[in-house]
Amino acid sequence: MSTAGTGRRALVIGSTGIAGQALCRLLLEQGFETFGVSRSATAPVPGVQPIAADLLDAAGLTAALSEVRPELVFITAWMRQPSEAQNIEVNSAIVRNVIDATAAGGTVQHVALLTGLKHYLGPFDDYATGVMADTPFEEESERLDSPNFYYAQEDELFAGAARHGYGWSVHRAHTVFGYAVGNAMNMALTLSVYATICARTGEPFRFPGSATQWNGVTDVTDSDLLAEQLVWAATDPAGRDQAFNIANGDVFRWRTLWPRIAEHFGVAWEGFDTEPAPLEGRMGHADEVWREIAAEHGLAEADVSRLASWWHTDGDLGRNLECFTSMNKSREAGFLGFRTTPASFFDKVERYRASRILP
Repeated sequence: MSTAGTGRRALVIGSTGIAGQALCRLLLEQGFETFGVSRSATAPVPGVQPIAADLLDAAGLTAALSEVRPELVFITAWMRQPSEAQNIEVNSAIVRNVIDATAAGGTVQHVALLTGLKHYLGPFDDYATGVMADTPFEEESERLDSPNFYYAQEDELFAGAARHGYGWSVHRAHTVFGYAVGNAMNMALTLSVYATICARTGEPFRFPGSATQWNGVTDVTDSDLLAEQLVWAATDPAGRDQAFNIANGDVFRWRTLWPRIAEHFGVAWEGFDTEPAPLEGRMGHADEVWREIAAEHGLAEADVSRLASWWHTDGDLGRNLECFTSMNKSREAGFLGFRTTPASFFDKVERYRASRILP
């Protein structure tokens, strides 16, 4: 769908995140005047009009957005809290505040909310311990009994739609492979940094996760594909008032992909042995090693903490359960985009190299 010359406006909440940056790039390509909200008012994507706002300050957010008057609103931001009760309080407030600050103006036609597979797996406090849906996860599965901030966010979205009459969509992503500057919660970049450090030190590229993740079938979500589905659902009647899974459309096993990543970076690899080997406990030397690598190759970022998130990758690869989704509902509605996962991973590597994030 081309929107060039239409003057349509889109607002991205969380525009500096891994999903938000991909979404901003696509909206600009499609001709949308694009506004991005973040706490820092930075704009990693050229062409985005940055807006600084505290998403938990309802009055301040309303003032900051008073002149935007968007047609499309995308909520891709969340704030992790110490408990699920606090996650619910804070993250439902984000959705409610964004809706109140934008929809009352009468211009909003669609609000899209990005969530994830904790919808099926349970929240941080009760992760993967309750009754879960069968794989592949399907959108019509009943909610779990445990409190979940994704459910609270959805309820705010639905309530706002009832009040203001906008269309809505929910997008449940799996682990995201993406290209984003200044955002560390990105498995593709984390694993690339890890492999680069292994090449430097001579240590083996050891799989950090569980036997289930090493041997089992799984899937992931390409950030550009996620952006495509977000914009499709917001602009196509078939996407209105629906929840959709969003994953690449293929499945794979880490025991197959891991050697390919190792070969790409020229390192020896080790698979799962007898127990997980989490990165967070093994990468204490990463700060120093990465500073050396960055200096030697003239990289754009010498602070490894801005590139790699060991705990985040450990969490995804350490799960002791099967985890993959169905894309059938999305396909039947008309969204036919897909990515092959190896191509997605290596595409991101090359983009990071071209930006001098990786050597």
